[in-house]
Amino acid sequence: MLTIDELGKAGSGTSAHPGDGSSSFRRILVPVRSPGESGPALAMAGRICAMTGGVLRLVHVRTCDPPLPIAGRFYMETPGEAAAVLEEALLAAWACGGPRATTAVVDARAGNVALAIAWQAAAWPADLIVLTRSPRPALTRLVRGSVPDQVMRTASCPVLAIPLR
Repeated sequence: MLTIDELGKAGSGTSAHPGDGSSSFRRILVPVRSPGESGPALAMAGRICAMTGGVLRLVHVRTCDPPLPIAGRFYMETPGEAAAVLEEALLAAWACGGPRATTAVVDARAGNVALAIAWQAAAWPADLIVLTRSPRPALTRLVRGSVPDQVMRTASCPVLAIPLR
């Protein structure tokens, strides 16, 4: 995991600086739960894109309950609501410097959100994942875990965690 301070100091093992001194963080994925909650990550990703001439990929994971034998899947939000979340996040990203951006809605079970984000990062392929991490008590994080922690463990690219203010 890279913190904000380490992003500028990252060495050759993180793909931060290829041989010519330019940044390889040109494809940046930002998971979006709600635009207000993802604001710090969108702002940081927008700044990185402005420096590198990169492109953003905003991903919203629509969660569902596990299917029952007699019924289909139940999603907590409609596709229209998911698209509205991404549109609002896209406007926020453009307000942070106007980087090029694409969006994606991914469906996943409630317990597989981090895997869906990591899979989307690998399939796109992302050079960096920028996400917001809200403060939680250590005991709660230890017992239940958190999506950002799981993304950091499963992603195949560097993850930059921005604290929620």
